[in-house]
Amino acid sequence: MHFCYNLLGNYGLAIILFTILSKFVLLPLSIMIQKESIKMVKMQPKINRIKINYFGDNNTIAEETSKLYKEEKYNALSSLFPLVVQIILLLGLVSVINHPLTHLTKISDKSVNSATKIVLNNHKNLNKEASDLEIEIVKDIQKGKTKSYEEVLTKKEVKEVKDLKLSFLGFNLSWVASVEKGIAYLVPIIAGLSALFLCVFQNKINVLQAEQSKYNKYGMLILSVGLSLYLGTFVAAGVALYWTISNLLAVLQQFLLNIFINPKKHVDYEALEETRKELKELNDLNKDMGKRTPEQIKKEKEDYKKFFKIVNKKLVFYSESNGFYKYYKGIIEYILNNTNITIHYITSDYNDNIFKMEKENDHIKAYYIEEKKLITLMMKMDADVVVMTMPDLQNFHIKRSYVRKDIEYIYIPHGMDSLNMTMREASMNHYDTVYVTGKHQKEEAERTNDIYHLTDRKIFNWGYSLLDDMISDYEKNKKKASKEKNILIAPSWQKDNIIDLCLEDILNNVKDEDYNIIVRPHPQQVRHMKERFEQLKEEYKKYPNIIIQTDFSSNSTVFDADVMITDWSGIAYEYAFTTKKPVIFINTPMKIMNPNYQNLGIEPFNIWARDCLGKSLDGDEINNINKVIKDMLKNNKKYYNDIDKFTKEYTYNLGTSSKKGAEYIIDVIKEKIEERKNNK
Repeated sequence: MHFCYNLLGNYGLAIILFTILSKFVLLPLSIMIQKESIKMVKMQPKINRIKINYFGDNNTIAEETSKLYKEEKYNALSSLFPLVVQIILLLGLVSVINHPLTHLTKISDKSVNSATKIVLNNHKNLNKEASDLEIEIVKDIQKGKTKSYEEVLTKKEVKEVKDLKLSFLGFNLSWVASVEKGIAYLVPIIAGLSALFLCVFQNKINVLQAEQSKYNKYGMLILSVGLSLYLGTFVAAGVALYWTISNLLAVLQQFLLNIFINPKKHVDYEALEETRKELKELNDLNKDMGKRTPEQIKKEKEDYKKFFKIVNKKLVFYSESNGFYKYYKGIIEYILNNTNITIHYITSDYNDNIFKMEKENDHIKAYYIEEKKLITLMMKMDADVVVMTMPDLQNFHIKRSYVRKDIEYIYIPHGMDSLNMTMREASMNHYDTVYVTGKHQKEEAERTNDIYHLTDRKIFNWGYSLLDDMISDYEKNKKKASKEKNILIAPSWQKDNIIDLCLEDILNNVKDEDYNIIVRPHPQQVRHMKERFEQLKEEYKKYPNIIIQTDFSSNSTVFDADVMITDWSGIAYEYAFTTKKPVIFINTPMKIMNPNYQNLGIEPFNIWARDCLGKSLDGDEINNINKVIKDMLKNNKKYYNDIDKFTKEYTYNLGTSSKKGAEYIIDVIKEKIEERKNNK
């Protein structure tokens, strides 16, 4: 600062020159930080992948991230270097500005100490510990109060003090805004605006800050602007000038660094965006379920601990919600009734009925684990067999265990239609065994094994336990034939379904007929379109034979129907296979989860089976729907025989699927036990 002031003879210009020189001196550090920042962002996809793969397991995430840092030779503390240097420079500059006699005029310590005693004597209100006493000396001398100081300072020293130019652009750089007030308050405002400009700019082009979360960005902005306002208000204006110029130069420096060390040449931004989206999806899990109660949170913690306290678990089932138990019911009941195997049943539904069943059967252990916590639990899974209806194991957030590599993962379908078209591509490729309901699913599974070279994945001819249960219940409760005929309209839950496209057309064609017509929409559509269904109720209230049903507590409506009208809903197969009654399929846009389903070279069951179970109609054929219904009612015996034959041909182990499915699991558990004995 002494050099800069002597060169320019102006305090403000000296501070600006000092700031510029400091940027040049620290340029190697800035280059190092730019490279380290690029390295950090370059690693971020790998870090995100670690967080995804070990989601919720903070200890493992920390260990794997530390390994990555070592591999990449990255020092996480390097980002603190600029902050430390800025603090050192700032403290030094505060000292220089508060002590102009010592640092700018180079007056001897003895003379300064003597002058300090005089200024304290002249101003009784000054604190002898104050840091700005030298500035007060300058003010006295420049105001002409030199007599007392001439006793301790030489004429040359007095002249040097008189000649000190502390003003810059109309501001005295010794001002402290909180003391001077008035126009001096422009100083903190200018300093704050420079910090705001720097933060906004860096949040866009600084390679590291641009990737920070909004919370971190806004936090840094608030901190930087707040610090600038503080410096401008409570510290001498010269410090605020340095801070302002430093902020502006930082913008220019960052711009130039991005040109000469361009982050885009080093960072894979596509991979970064992809992993960021995956991580966000994981963090957003359970959001739709709303806020959980303290009791739910407490139970999840207790059940998580309880699950891992139990060793030597043989069999684990996972259920996404209470409604999924029906797919396991027959298998679980057979195992409970014929073995002493304990069923460990994990559910993400706090109100799952399994907790009542647990109280009634010692061989059921139930655990409430929400989907977010489930990620960690599954990664640490320790059991012989894990049974799930959830597809995409290993493809997304739910992974195979990294604790045990020999777990047998079994997939149980929750529908009898195509697994290739209505599930995502390769959604069951990481299961060890896939249960199939009939030869149509088996053919798809075998072709998938061939295409993906899944030589070890087993396909088990299971059947469909839920269908067996429905047939049994239907036969027990089947009503006698009635002259009144029931027509059930049961659309799927997808875009452009019957409700969206043609419900009124269907109703207007049958409303005057002697049928009971029940519209049974998907519960999710009722949930999202309440007003729409209230309008429909109002519109057709003058037709007592039309019921818009929004209560789904019973399946009786489904099985009481003489004809079903649907689009692509899987309920059509359950209805037709259970009752042996026909279905009218409206050809709305198909429900396709796998856009590459044709790569298998097999026409999906959902397409070709429609005319085997009834009749499919295009949109322009809906005016003929009443004629089709009458034909189906008239030829109901023929449809019964045809559908019965079709059901037997395309359903494995009809009536015994629960036993078959359970026996397969029991055999696998026995094999696991035998393997452990042989390995001892």
